[in-house]
This record gives sequence, C-alpha cells and structure tokens, in this order.
Amino acid sequence: MEENNPHVLGNAPIGKLLLQYSIPAIIGMTLTSLYNIIDSIFIGHGVGALAISGLAITFPLMNLLIAFCTLVGVGGAQGATISSIRLGQKDIKGAEDILGNVTILCIVNAIFYGGITLIFLDDILYFFGASESTLPYARDFMQVILLGSPISYVMVGLNNIMRATGYPKKAMLSSILTVGCNVILAPICIFVLEWGIRGAALSTIMSQFVGMIWVLYHFYDKKSYIRFKRPSFKLKKHIIMNIFGVGMSPFIMNVCACCIVIFINNRLLTYGGDLSIGAFGILNRIQMLFVMIVMGITMGMQPISGYNYGARHYDRVKQTLRLSIIAGCTITTVGFLISELFPSIFVGMFTTNHELTEQATLALRIGVMAFPIIGAQIVITQFFQSIGKVSISILLSLSRQLVFLLPGLALLPPHFGVEGVWFSMPLSDTLAFIMAALMLVYHFRKLKARQQLTTENKPHTKGTIKTFSVYVYPLKNFSNFSEKHLDIFLKNC
Repeated sequence: MEENNPHVLGNAPIGKLLLQYSIPAIIGMTLTSLYNIIDSIFIGHGVGALAISGLAITFPLMNLLIAFCTLVGVGGAQGATISSIRLGQKDIKGAEDILGNVTILCIVNAIFYGGITLIFLDDILYFFGASESTLPYARDFMQVILLGSPISYVMVGLNNIMRATGYPKKAMLSSILTVGCNVILAPICIFVLEWGIRGAALSTIMSQFVGMIWVLYHFYDKKSYIRFKRPSFKLKKHIIMNIFGVGMSPFIMNVCACCIVIFINNRLLTYGGDLSIGAFGILNRIQMLFVMIVMGITMGMQPISGYNYGARHYDRVKQTLRLSIIAGCTITTVGFLISELFPSIFVGMFTTNHELTEQATLALRIGVMAFPIIGAQIVITQFFQSIGKVSISILLSLSRQLVFLLPGLALLPPHFGVEGVWFSMPLSDTLAFIMAALMLVYHFRKLKARQQLTTENKPHTKGTIKTFSVYVYPLKNFSNFSEKHLDIFLKNC
C-alpha cells in the first residue's frame, strides 16, 4: 500500500498524509476515552453521585496502573519497531524475542503492582482523598481492576506490539472490540445483575479479556509476521533494559500525573467535599475526550514531521506543524464552545444529582477556559518528540503539571476555595502554551541561524545536501540508487 511506503512522506501532499495517518489513531484514541466515559455514565446513573466521586478517587491508582503498563508496552512497541522496521524487517528473531519478553514482563508487572496495592488498598485510597463515604465505592472498583490487571497489561502491551509491527488496523479493531463489549456488558452487570460499581469494573475486565484473546490469537497465527516462539519467552537482560529505557519517559509522565491528581483530590476534599471530587471526575472525562482526539492528530503528525525533518525538507515540516496546530486548536475550540454554551449536554450524561450537576457545571466552565489554545500546546509538545528532541518534549509535558499547575493548586484554593482549584487548571494551561510557543520560536530561529552559518562557511555543500536528501534519503535501500540518480548527484556536487 502506498501509505506504508516511507517514500510518500517526502513528496505526497501534507494534508492528505495527515488524514491518512491521523484518522486511525484518532479512532483508537477516541475509543480509549469512550471506554472510560461509558463506565462513568453507567456508574453515575446506576449507582449514584457518590460512586462518581469514588471512581474519581481511583484516578491516581489507574494512572499508576497505566504507568507500569506503558513502561513495558510502549518500550516494547518501540523496540519492536526498531528491530523489525528500522532494520529493514529482517531481524525477525529479535522482534519475537521482544514480544516474548514483553509478555512475561506484563504479567510480572501486573502481579507485582496489583499484589502490593491490594495489600495496602484502604490506606492508599485514604491518602488519595477518599472519605468514609467514598471509600467503599473506590475499594470495590479497584479490587476487581487490580485482580484483573494481568489481563489488562497483556492486552494493552501486546496491542502496542501489534500496531508497531505493521498491523495498525488490527490494533484499532482491538479497541473497537473491547469498547463494544463494554457497552454491552456494563449495563447488564450494573442494572440487570445489580452488581453496582463492582459490576462496572468486572465488565471492564471481561471486555479486556475478549480483547486479549483477539491479540493472543494474532500472535499465535502462522500468517502473522511476528509470532510467539517458545525460546522467545526467555528473559534477556539487554532487551529488558532497552524496553525500560524507552518506556521510562511515558512512565515518569504518568507517575507525575498520578501525583497531581492526588493533590487535586485532597484540595477538593478540603475545600469542597466529596461531590467536588465527583465534579472533577466528570471534568476529567470530558476534557480527555477532546485531548485524546488531539493526541490522535499528533500520532499522525509524528512520522510525517520526523521523516521530513531528517530529510531536511523544512518547509514540509513547518506545513505539517501548521496544519496539525490548526486541527488541534479546532478540536479543542469546539470542546470549549460546547462546554461553555451547553454544559448540561455533557454533565447530564453522567448524573441527575442536582448538587453534583451544579458543581460539575461550574468546574467544566472554568476548567476549559484555556481550551482553545491547549490544542496547540499538545501538538507542539509532541512535535519536539517527533524530531528527536525528547528532552524538550518531556520538559513541556511536565511544565504544565509540575511547574505551573502544582503552585496554582497550592496558592489559589486558600484564597478562592474550590473555585481556586478549577481556576488553577486554565492558568497552568495558558502558561504551558506560552512556554511551548516560545520554545518553538527559539528552536526554529536557532535552526535558521545554523542553516545560514552553514551556507556562509560551506557554500559548496548546498547542492550536495539538497541532492542527497532528495534523491538518496527517501530510498528504502541503496539498491534502488540507479545510474541516473548517481549522475544527478555528481552534477550537483
């Protein structure tokens, strides 16, 4: 297929490429967000307002669960990409070794994290902001989720491997399958069987079990490019270190997110009470729906901008970035307008409780005040990752949470009460956007200055660099480098 040929990244229309690469990612990320929203909706209507608050208490634990999962899953996916794609898809054994090691590590990580958390669950939940009223709901939900974490880890981890080894549509179908099952099972478990919040958690695990079977079947299928092999399940130190090394960045960011949510929950409990935590849970679900769509756009942007940056097609890089920012800001602006003008549309999906509705409406209207610009901040952050500036990307990701949000949460609530918690969010979003914009301007000015210096000092290399990038870099291998290409190359040197 044309879109699977790296050559098109350097010459096909940017808009067309962005659509081709973004739409599957947007669908996948949106489904992930809907997965969580569905649980919250059924819990809110089937169990009650306090159950929404209890669910919000579990967010830090869920972030930690995701952190340990991405530590292995993302690291393994990148490792599989390097061994199977970057090396010309010739190192099949290397990719299969990674697959086997990821599977074992997923199970070990899940048992380790789940076991320790279950032992100290009540103490952890109290620390995360639970009260006597919300603790039973949070405990019932997390007990089921933690017991089923090996299923979740294997499903998510291997699904990342599936996507990285050339099956993006099949990986997307995994998400569709699990969400579809959850939509069917959640109301049955909550309303028909009357299992309450445990039923919501159980429907989640059962849905992921179906997804896990789908993924496992893929890697046992003889038609699959990368398959399970018995020798591949032997743990290898260098593979483990590579997996953890690549996965450490998203792991750290998820841990930081966990710490921030803990602080938010405790601030809300102090200045607002249990239902304020429930309002934050609703706000978080709504915001993440739009953020996930923007993240899908950035996932489509990354291979395009990365390829053209490496090929020194800087005009195409800028065009890709510009279109991605426009798309991202459009999505978040739509979210802003709907949230400000029709908040009841969103809030009403989660609860009919009058007090919770009022608090969630206030939280939503304040929390999304900076939404029109946050799309640009997300795109810029991911852009730096796509061009190999990982440290800048991490800095921008953490700046919103640690540098700006944390001081806001410390300073504003004592003066403005629970509204201070809500206002700290758009304030940190605005400051994070300004920082990202300044970093972007600085980077391109530095790049321009470097280009000018190179041109002044080594004018004879201009044709060489241009010709090399245009005629050599996009080729899949040098066997396609014909005499015609060689003649053109030599003439321009």
